[in-house]
Amino acid sequence: MQHSLSIALTSAALIVLVFLLAAKVSMDNGYVRLRERDFNNGKFNSVGVSQRNALLSEIKERHRGLLRYYTGSAWGFSLTYRKGPAGRGLGLEDDTFSRTLEKIDEVHVKALSTGAVSAAAAAAAGCEELRSMSHFEFLGSGYTKLVLKGVLPNGTAVALKSVNPQGVDMKRCVEGFGDVEGCYRLVSYKLIKEIVLLQRLQHPNVVKLQGHCYTSDPGVRVTAVLELGSPLEMIQLLQTPWEERFRVCMSLVKLLHYLASSPLGSVCLLDFQPRQFVVVDGELKLSDIDDAVAGELSCREDRDCTLQFPTRNFSSPCSADGQCRGLNEKRNLYNAFRYFFTYLLPHRAPPTLQPLLDGIMNSTGDLSSGINKTLEAFQEILHLYKSGQYLQNVSSSLLKDYVLLKGFRTKESNDYKCWPSYKQQSCLLSVHDMKEAAGICNSHSQCQGFTVDQQRTWTGRSLASFRSGFSDLIPDVNSAIYVKKGAGFRATA
Repeated sequence: MQHSLSIALTSAALIVLVFLLAAKVSMDNGYVRLRERDFNNGKFNSVGVSQRNALLSEIKERHRGLLRYYTGSAWGFSLTYRKGPAGRGLGLEDDTFSRTLEKIDEVHVKALSTGAVSAAAAAAAGCEELRSMSHFEFLGSGYTKLVLKGVLPNGTAVALKSVNPQGVDMKRCVEGFGDVEGCYRLVSYKLIKEIVLLQRLQHPNVVKLQGHCYTSDPGVRVTAVLELGSPLEMIQLLQTPWEERFRVCMSLVKLLHYLASSPLGSVCLLDFQPRQFVVVDGELKLSDIDDAVAGELSCREDRDCTLQFPTRNFSSPCSADGQCRGLNEKRNLYNAFRYFFTYLLPHRAPPTLQPLLDGIMNSTGDLSSGINKTLEAFQEILHLYKSGQYLQNVSSSLLKDYVLLKGFRTKESNDYKCWPSYKQQSCLLSVHDMKEAAGICNSHSQCQGFTVDQQRTWTGRSLASFRSGFSDLIPDVNSAIYVKKGAGFRATA
């Protein structure tokens, strides 16, 4: 059943993409119009006047929600509305309204690729590049969007986001209004918002917008071209070494520090779940941003500034200018504690760092510290870990029990396992120096020595492979072996 569903979704995704890539790009013609005559010629027989006006009203609200994120304001468009004849709703200006909104959206979105907004955008992927893409794969789908993997003509693998025609949002809209094109336009606003936000919120922990395609002939079609990442799998992440889990948490803290005072002001992530993130080269990145909101919540009194969670409530005072200042930061930070820190941060950490980690858990769990103090605490832990200052009572005499063989490595083979290891079938751990490695080996009853080479973790630490025996040694100028005195080994020429 699941296999059949996967095939069906993949087929639907590719059909949508082919339709998109075949669309003709036009700046001046082919706008989607909700016109009075469309209802007279039978095209929209199933749509009544009230449903039509309701759909137009929702499109207008979505558009207004986007205006605050567009860069610049002097675009030469003016939105004015008047009532039509009695019983006819918006009347003949509906056509002008729809065309005007679409023109504004098209000009703003296409401005991203003109160089007027970003110098790097000149090399961004656009509609022409999408037509030449290959090696499509279905990655996933949700209520609103469909995600494919594709390869650009230059060989770069990217993620492609478009409106999911079989998604819940589209189905509900069509069932309510009976207008496929109008609903596509309405639903596409979430994707347009994501494109604009990704351009405005550029940070190492936000996926890069590699390009986009906005077409309006025969109907509005939008595709976002994004940096490709791997889904964040919490179960797998729980099995990785603490150093990698700490990296994910620190990436998140850096992101939240940026969002607290971004170019758009304070940004709140309303949908804060691990599924909203991907991992790119070990770094956590926000990939789904259409539910983000810029600006603090408006208020009249303090009780308007209350955060309610399943087990805790938090509040902020209502400022004199009617803003719940700091509420976005608190929401983001507590969600980071709920969904990430609780599971990833304290477990299997170096014992000497545990008190500092407990401090972070307590301060984020009760929001006694803000994002600035939290970032400082993470930076202190990182400094202690990278510098080796967290190590205590590690004597240099530990290495006296080992014989150093420079220029050799062991033959690739599985050995005894330890957890958590960088390799599941062996014991591969990061170490600050060889003294720490010797101490680890002494604590493992099976260990007879360890091998190090030029591999480094993201913190610059060495990777040591701990072994229960050395049956074959192979010459390698970039490696060294530390063998316990009395352990046997055999060199291979």
